[in-house]
Amino acid sequence: MQIIQNMKVFDVRGGGMHPVIVELTTKDGIVGYGEAAVAYGHGAKAAAGMLADLAPSVIGADATYPRSVWHEIYDNSFWTKGGGAIVFAALSAIDQALWDIKGKSLGVPVYELFGAKFSSEIEVYANGWSASHNDVEGWARSAERPIADGYRLLKCYPLAHEVNGVSLRHVQRRQLSDEAFQRAIGRVRMLRNVVGPDIGIMLDLSGGLNNDQLIRFMDVCEELDLIWVEEPFDPFDLKNMKVQAGRWSVPIAAGERVYTRHGFRNLLDTGGVDIVMPDVGNCGGIFEFVQIAAMAESYNARVSAHNCASSLLTAASIQVATASSMAMPLEIYPYFSENNSYVQVLNNAPEESIRDGKLTVSKSPGLGADVDSSVISEFLTFDFRRDLG
Repeated sequence: MQIIQNMKVFDVRGGGMHPVIVELTTKDGIVGYGEAAVAYGHGAKAAAGMLADLAPSVIGADATYPRSVWHEIYDNSFWTKGGGAIVFAALSAIDQALWDIKGKSLGVPVYELFGAKFSSEIEVYANGWSASHNDVEGWARSAERPIADGYRLLKCYPLAHEVNGVSLRHVQRRQLSDEAFQRAIGRVRMLRNVVGPDIGIMLDLSGGLNNDQLIRFMDVCEELDLIWVEEPFDPFDLKNMKVQAGRWSVPIAAGERVYTRHGFRNLLDTGGVDIVMPDVGNCGGIFEFVQIAAMAESYNARVSAHNCASSLLTAASIQVATASSMAMPLEIYPYFSENNSYVQVLNNAPEESIRDGKLTVSKSPGLGADVDSSVISEFLTFDFRRDLG
């Protein structure tokens, strides 16, 4: 038995990111880690508080059986049924830590526990490279850097506009001015010209446009031979996904803000999604991701793990992608760490091993993540033994 004796929560701040990390320790001294995927936007403090609220349900539980612990929390916490980002980010972090402990106790990577290793290396795609430019040409030519660094797949936000020198602000009230709309069209057309025909492009719209602008923009996208367009609709707008299903030849991706297999079943039932994008840090965790991926396969849809947090979540994403039969390339933000206040939480960050747009799947036990406890210790916000024990 691997009885959980203590939980610690760390609300890490730095480099514009705020990943929330949970540490579980067994009576035998095995330590497991997980991350709540709320590292940007708002919600980190709430997720840290949610983890503290769930601690009494975790302390004393047996990490030998992560699924049993998951259901104990899900079935008895009330707000988990039909819950949203905060509750499932917390539950996902706990689940990762439990599987991390189980893998370490057996001396195997987590993917081995699912009887799968579909690849020894994972192709990745670069995101976040276009945030320093707001015009058309500078924005598009930003792609030259990741290509020079060996990336063959790029994702970007063509609708984003500049605030405080960073072009990552999403569309307001689902409409663009005529100038901004034409700028977005100019960006994507020039991007294809800059990178040429052999570089894969994904566009993320973040559910930003109203129907008439979206239709016109998607018609342009059909010219560009894209891998996918992500979140053309609001994540809650399932009816529109169903109504517009099959309208465009461009594959449609969605799911980073959808939780549990139940939410993804509703998404897949629209028939309007070709690629689902669960995030192991908020969809419900390791096994929930694996179940979502298996369900997507039954709908003949592909899976691409959403990943935008610390290197710990990258390590967890590698495990579930390796265990999923229809997994697509993994999302990476290669230039996050250049911010001089960025906090690197791992001693063995997977991002540092990327070569020619690919990373090797680790054979280390558990999540394969060596957390730097000396770095995260200053961000400690909750210690069960100290605060409730």
